[in-house]
Order: sequence, then structure tokens, then C-alpha cells
Amino acid sequence: MRRSDCLTSNITFYQFLLTHRGEVTPTEKGRLAEWAFHDFGFPKYSTRYNEISEYLELNSPFPEALQVFDELWELYKM
Repeated sequence: MRRSDCLTSNITFYQFLLTHRGEVTPTEKGRLAEWAFHDFGFPKYSTRYNEISEYLELNSPFPEALQVFDELWELYKM
């Protein structure tokens, strides 16, 4: 069984993203997670790359957010 079969098939990207909240040493991933947590418009139930990416393009919380999202998406899909 692949990791993605047990992890990402059961959770949304938002749920995966929240695993990066509250890090002892702040990171850009944690920063994006914290922002998404407080953003009521973030597509919390989405598992679709395009939907989340388009939302971030229009509502980017910091300049590197899209790059961080792409890195996290690769981890999410593993």
C-alpha cells in the first residue's frame, strides 16, 4: 500500500496543511498553515490542486505562498 492510499485519500489538503501549524521553529509551511486556518474563504474541503492554487493566486498571504503550496502539494500527494 502506498502512503498516499492511506493518508491523502482520507484527508483534504487543508487537513494536511494544518499538520504544519504550531511548529516550534516557524517555517514558511507553518506560516501558510496558520494563514489558511484564519482565512474563512480558504477551500477547506478541496482535494483539487487547481481550485486551491487559483484561490492562493488571488489571495496570496505572502510572496512565496504559491511556491510553498507547490512544495506542500507534492508532500500531500506522496
